[in-house]
Amino acid sequence: MDHFDYRGGVLHCESLDVPALAQRFGTPLYVYSHQTLVDHYQRFRDAFAQLDATVCFSVKSCHNLAILDLLKAQGSAFDVVSGGELSRVLEIGADPKRIVFAGVGKSDDDIRMALDAGIGWFNAESEAELDNIADIATRQGATAQIALRINPDVDPHTHRYTTTGTRETKFGVDLERARRIFRDFADRPGLDLAGIHLHIGSPVNTVEPYVACVTKALSLIDELRADGHAIRAINVGGGFGAHYDGSEAPAASAYAEQIVPLLCGRDLEVLLEPGRSIAANAGVLVARTLYTKTSGDRQFVIVDGSITDLIRPALYGAFHFAWPVAPRAGLTPPQRRADLNLPGTTVVDIVGPVCESGDFLAKDRHLPHLQRGDLIAIFSTGAYGFVMSSQYNSRPRAAEVLVHGDDAKVIRRRETYDDLVAAERFVTSYPSHAAPKKTP
Repeated sequence: MDHFDYRGGVLHCESLDVPALAQRFGTPLYVYSHQTLVDHYQRFRDAFAQLDATVCFSVKSCHNLAILDLLKAQGSAFDVVSGGELSRVLEIGADPKRIVFAGVGKSDDDIRMALDAGIGWFNAESEAELDNIADIATRQGATAQIALRINPDVDPHTHRYTTTGTRETKFGVDLERARRIFRDFADRPGLDLAGIHLHIGSPVNTVEPYVACVTKALSLIDELRADGHAIRAINVGGGFGAHYDGSEAPAASAYAEQIVPLLCGRDLEVLLEPGRSIAANAGVLVARTLYTKTSGDRQFVIVDGSITDLIRPALYGAFHFAWPVAPRAGLTPPQRRADLNLPGTTVVDIVGPVCESGDFLAKDRHLPHLQRGDLIAIFSTGAYGFVMSSQYNSRPRAAEVLVHGDDAKVIRRRETYDDLVAAERFVTSYPSHAAPKKTP
């Protein structure tokens, strides 16, 4: 599953023990496994090799430049959803033709930047967006290659905040509207409307929703081709699952086993946008115990990691397995499950120092005895972990470290207090210090 395991009662990332990493780089700390990223990318690439599919890593899931560069070296293309993400992949020298730009609210600057770079595909989501892209492209003397994002009205049965393929979401257009859009924009200058884009949500831990939405998309493509539209590509999107609680996510090969036969022989370029399935299990967040306390009937372990480092438990009610890095009782977890309950453990909540009741990393967990200074690992945080972090409560963001065998490199330094105020120091005088005006 990944390259994090307990040896001699101590958690290791590849060949390095995590306590040594925490001692060297401090906490809270994001630790990533190079080999896990490579393994998960290659499994996905190989699973869809029969289609010669373009695997576009979803930058929003994990945007560190070193990780993007690592995946580029493996042959990855990229899926971006903002001008900032586009600038990141251009920074590492990614081939612009292998970049797809998704997102429901692209700004004019985003569109101009993408056209100037010569990206491969825009995933467009409305008539208004198509109008705007066409106008900007025409003024720049460019042509934008467009995949229209359709809403197939398929429920992937995931969290309501990450369900994007049902009729009630803000994403994409319904099938009937899609037919009208192709009719109305087929000959629009500045546009090459030649693809269909799908993305139904995340994480999707069953294959059936993909089968349903791809089947609907192919029926639409057949109709559009019959009407004379030259549809060249289908982007199946992302949302493929990762292991948070045991082994709940299908393997890449299991997704491909049912998706590939649907697309074989259809004369379509196939694109995919995995992110979580590649990065989630490649990272852990390491936090250090500050205090333990009892309040009423509840036991709390207060750590230096917080909602500012990992918001998913509070925002989505997401489960992340948590366990001491070197448990004193020698209790090595046999598996990472929400219902793990070993003898010698106590039910605790793992909380952070931020002034919010919602600042927790785990609730109602059976953990071995912990005391001040003990390290805890929060697993499966390589996707949507650091990228969603913040500076709330004026907390500097954590450092990120990439481990490759017995080598560890800082790929993002820990922020300082100076970093927190650097963007505010251009102010030379502060209105609050001015003398109050007299009332006439």
